[in-house]
Amino acid sequence: MAKTKISKDTPLAEITLRRYERPSVQGRELVRKLCLSIGLLQPGDSRDVMVDVLMVMLKTKDPISSDNVVKKAIENRKKHKLPLKGIAASNIRRQLLRLRNMMIVEKVANNYRINENESLMTIFEEKVEKYLLPSIIERVKEYFDAAGKLKG
Repeated sequence: MAKTKISKDTPLAEITLRRYERPSVQGRELVRKLCLSIGLLQPGDSRDVMVDVLMVMLKTKDPISSDNVVKKAIENRKKHKLPLKGIAASNIRRQLLRLRNMMIVEKVANNYRINENESLMTIFEEKVEKYLLPSIIERVKEYFDAAGKLKG
């Protein structure tokens, strides 16, 4: 019997957007809500080192190595009296990759920085709102159209 090959359902692009109340918090809690809003964290996640990684990136003007991101993330977690979970260098690099995939962070000569040193609002408007979101919406519409034609 011949094996049938099953293709993986790997998305070409994806984005999660959640609506919360208007920002009324500051510092780490504000960055946590941003991460929740754009799908970098899931509601109820106890492992939230992504918040510390993004905070480090937001507070750093010059490109920074992943090792320095680890050090500063640890300092941030200690400052906020949080457990040092998820701070392994491999996990920090994975979180940086997730930020790169969302086009928030870019890699420049083995260091990382906020994409083109732009503001987060500019990055969101130019990369997500104008580029990523319309292409995802268009493809979803194609699936709705194709599925609508199944109607007998």
